[in-house]
Amino acid sequence: MLVATEDSYVSMGEGYNNLAMRASTYKRATSRDFNAYDRDESTARLPNGMVKDIGNPSWWRSFPHILVATVSSFLFGYHLGVVNETLESISLDLGFSGSTMAEGLVVSSCLGGAFVGSIFSGWIADGLGRRRAFQLSALPMIMGSAMSAMTKDLWGMLLGRLFVGTGMGIGPPVAALYVAEVSPTFVRGTFGSSTQIATCLGLLGALFIGLPAKTILGWWRICFWVSIIPAAVLALFIEFCAESPHWLFKRGRATEAEAEFEKLLGGSHVKYAMAELGKSDRGDEADAVRLSELLYGRHFRVVFIGSTLFALQQLSGINAVFYFSSTVFKSAGVPSEFANICVGIANLSGSIFAMLLMDKLGRKVLLLGSFSGMAVSMGLQAIAATSFASRYGSLYLSVGGMLLCVLTFSLGAGPVPGLLLSEIFPNRIRAKAMAICMAVHWLINFFVGLLFLRLLEQIGPLVLYSIFATFCLLAVIFVKGNVLETKGKSLQEIEIALLPPE
Repeated sequence: MLVATEDSYVSMGEGYNNLAMRASTYKRATSRDFNAYDRDESTARLPNGMVKDIGNPSWWRSFPHILVATVSSFLFGYHLGVVNETLESISLDLGFSGSTMAEGLVVSSCLGGAFVGSIFSGWIADGLGRRRAFQLSALPMIMGSAMSAMTKDLWGMLLGRLFVGTGMGIGPPVAALYVAEVSPTFVRGTFGSSTQIATCLGLLGALFIGLPAKTILGWWRICFWVSIIPAAVLALFIEFCAESPHWLFKRGRATEAEAEFEKLLGGSHVKYAMAELGKSDRGDEADAVRLSELLYGRHFRVVFIGSTLFALQQLSGINAVFYFSSTVFKSAGVPSEFANICVGIANLSGSIFAMLLMDKLGRKVLLLGSFSGMAVSMGLQAIAATSFASRYGSLYLSVGGMLLCVLTFSLGAGPVPGLLLSEIFPNRIRAKAMAICMAVHWLINFFVGLLFLRLLEQIGPLVLYSIFATFCLLAVIFVKGNVLETKGKSLQEIEIALLPPE
C-alpha cells in the first residue's frame, strides 16, 4: 500500500498548476457557465488525462460523523424551545410574572449570547479545527444549563441563558461547515438537511419534556438539567470523529487530510478528493483572511447574499412562532400543549420532506417555494385578526396559518441557508464568512425575540403579520435574483464558478 506524504503532493505541482489555469478561466463565470461546469463525482480524471469510473462513495462511512455533529443542532433546537412551555412557570417561580419585557429578556438573553459566540465561531473553527470548536461550544451550554437550573432569581436565569447562547452561537455555523466538508457531494444536500431535522427533534424534545411544567412545581428546572446530557455526548463523541479534510489541507497538513478522506470516503476515492482540494487555494496561514475582504472586498457579494438570506429568514417571523406559540395559541383558546406538539410535528415533517428533495429539486427551488408559502401563511394570520373573519373562522385561520408557516419554513427557509452558505463560500474564507452571516442571524433573532410580544400588544396582529408577510415576499424576490443552484457540484467546482477576480 502506498502512503502519500506532504512532499509527494508538492511534487504534483504541475498537475495543480494545470488545475489552477483551468480555475482562472472560470473567474468570470456566469450562472450559465456554472450550470455547464458539471462533472459527476462518479468519475475521476487521472494525471494521464484518462477518466476512470470509480462510482459514488458509500454514504455510510461519513454518516456516523454527521450524526455526532448534528447533536449540536439538537441542542440548538432544544434551547430555543425549552422556554416555550416553561416560561409561565419560570416567571411565577422567579417573580417576574406579567412582565412581557422580562419574559422577552429570558428568550433574548440566549440569543444575545449566541450573537457573541457566532462572531468568534469562524476564528475558533479555523484556529482550533472543527472538532475542537464543537467541544468548545458544548462547555458553556453545560455551564449555562446548570446555572439556569439552580437560579433563584431573574438575573441568574439571564446569566445562565447568556452562557448557553454563547455555545449555541458557536455550534450551528461549525455544524454547517463540518457537514458540508465531510459529506460526499451526491448526498451533501441530504446530510445538510439532517441538521434541520436535529433542530426539529430538539424543539420537539423541549416541548414534550416541558409538558408537566404547569402541573409539577419546579419541573422547569429538570428541563434545564436534561440538556446537559446531549451536550456532554457531543463533547465526548466528537473526539472519535474525523477532522475536516478541508481544514487540514488549508493548514498544509495534506497527509492527515488524506487519512481523514480515507475514513470518510474509502481508499478508492482519496486521490480524486485530494485532486479536487488542489483546485482551490491552499490558503496558507501567511495569507490570512482580512475582514476588509469580507465586508467590502472581493468576497463582499457572497457575504452580502449570505447575510441578507439569514436576515430575511429571521424577519419572516418564524422564530416568533417557535418562541411564543404557547402565548398565541392560548389567546386563540387552543390548549398550548396540543398546539405546540402540532407545531413540532409540522416542523419535523417538512424537514424530512426537505431532506428527501434537497438533492433532487435543488436549493433554490425549495427556497422560493418555502418563502412563498410563508407569505401566504402570514397573510392568513393577518386576515384572522380582521373583523371579516368570524370567531371560529379567525381561530382556524390563526392556528392553520401558524402550522402552515412552520411547515413551509421547514421545507426550505429553515434548512437551506446554512447549507447553501457553507457551499458558496470559498474554503479560505468559509468559516469566517459563516461567522459574519450567523452574527447577522442572531442579531435580528435577538430583536424579534425581545420585541415580538410588545409589538403584538402595541400595533396588533394585523399589522405585525402583514410586515412578516412583506418580508417573505421580499425574500422570494431576493432569492430569484441572487441565489445560484449548487446541487450536484463539489465544493471546489462551486468555488471556481463563483471565484471573484483578483
